[in-house]
Amino acid sequence: MSEKKMTSSRKHHLKSLVLSIAKGLMEKEAAQLIVDRENYMAQSCPPLSMPSSTAELQELCKKLHHQIETVDEERYDLQSKVGKGDKEIEELKIKVVDLIGKFKKPALKKVRMSADQMLQALLGSKHKVSLDLRANLKQVKKEVKEEVSDVGDWRKNVEDKAGMGGRKKMFEGEA
Repeated sequence: MSEKKMTSSRKHHLKSLVLSIAKGLMEKEAAQLIVDRENYMAQSCPPLSMPSSTAELQELCKKLHHQIETVDEERYDLQSKVGKGDKEIEELKIKVVDLIGKFKKPALKKVRMSADQMLQALLGSKHKVSLDLRANLKQVKKEVKEEVSDVGDWRKNVEDKAGMGGRKKMFEGEA
């Protein structure tokens, strides 16, 4: 079955209808909010009558102070409930991410780049670094290896110490 596409004029017409309906609903909701606010204020805050004597004035102050405390307690309770709800939402979000699984790692493309180009990409074009690995290596002297081999060869030492002069050297070396 072939699906028929909607014309752009039809789309604009439907969009304008949806927006006009939404605007009307928002206006009704705002008016209802104002009415609800006025009703709540009329119930919880009756009109204030100023007493003439000091005793009545003190009693009014105590009554208002008590009302302030109850409202503050309600505010604190609601604030703690909202905080707990936010923590639960965050924990549930974390659980959802864990249940979905690990994030998929994108397939990396193979890039042929020399060490100099990598350093230039990492450090920027300001730093021009040439990577010469052989420059930092130590030079090994071959003479050191030859001395070690002379000491390890016992045949040469015996031949040098052979004869009367050699025996004398052996005794002098041991003593």
